Amino acid sequence: MTPDLGAIRQAARLLEAGQLVAFPTETVYGLGADASNPDAVAAIFAAKGRPSDHPVIVHVALAADLTQWVSHLPAEAIQLATVFWPGPLTMILPRAASVAAAVSGGQASIGLRCPSHPVARLLLAEFRAGQGGIAAPSANRFGHVSPTTAQHVIDEFGLPGEGALAAVLDGGQSEVGIESTIIDLTRLDTVGPVLLRPGQISAARLAEVLGRLPASPDTAAPRVSGSLEAHYAPRTPVALVGTRELGRLLHQLDEAEHSYALMHHADERVSGACMIAAKLMPSQADAYAHQLYAGLREMDAAKARLIIVECPPVEEAWQGINDRLRRAAFDSVGVLQRLLAN
Repeated sequence: MTPDLGAIRQAARLLEAGQLVAFPTETVYGLGADASNPDAVAAIFAAKGRPSDHPVIVHVALAADLTQWVSHLPAEAIQLATVFWPGPLTMILPRAASVAAAVSGGQASIGLRCPSHPVARLLLAEFRAGQGGIAAPSANRFGHVSPTTAQHVIDEFGLPGEGALAAVLDGGQSEVGIESTIIDLTRLDTVGPVLLRPGQISAARLAEVLGRLPASPDTAAPRVSGSLEAHYAPRTPVALVGTRELGRLLHQLDEAEHSYALMHHADERVSGACMIAAKLMPSQADAYAHQLYAGLREMDAAKARLIIVECPPVEEAWQGINDRLRRAAFDSVGVLQRLLAN
């Protein structure tokens, strides 16, 4: 898809005027506002129904001066940016005192990312002559499934001009499909780098650059986007089921006459009398992630009693996928057992 330069320029002007603009990134679509405008950032929280203490990520151009956002830029951040930017990596860094606390949920840190999607890169280059920052959480209602197409955004917020959004830039389906890896670099002298959210960029790849594996999150870690236990959830309850148990549980649901939708990957021949929708997912992690949120939205639209998701593999390449599915199913824990008990 060829970027519409006129639409991108118009979107940059809308952002500069304090409006909300949804735009594509390689991970998911973002709900963008001028990160230097507290009122515009507040409009993001209002549109999403997002808690005010839940930080957003600021997207910047590759040539942007990061010192306007951070009080200290450690060597590790420069090393990671050199290797992974533009790309699906967010770094948590010490926030500059001049930056409004709204983007960081009142914390002394800030999340920065340089996306690789061509539309996002053109928008950031046009916005405030490439030196601005666009605060942009995923363009969906808080806690819901993230959008990976422009239509997903419209399904959440309505057409531009009819609600919260001034514009929606269409860049096709997001290539990565799950949110960026987030690494905390605010406590290097005491804790070291900390992996706060897994994504396409694995801990092992980060370690190749940093010379050590990132630590796991602790209770003192900064709050970051997508870190709540319940997140990324469709309206239909989600149950994660292991491959070995899948056939037996589907048979039990059929016997109990409970409708279900199924996302599976190991066996193409899965069937069931009460299965009203099914999606065969790819067996490769990157391809699976690319289709994950669209698949959840498709299964949600079937309006079954339950979405059954066959548990993916547990290897490191699948860490981000398993993280998103665990959070999507968090509020549905026990729902499968309750259905079968009735």
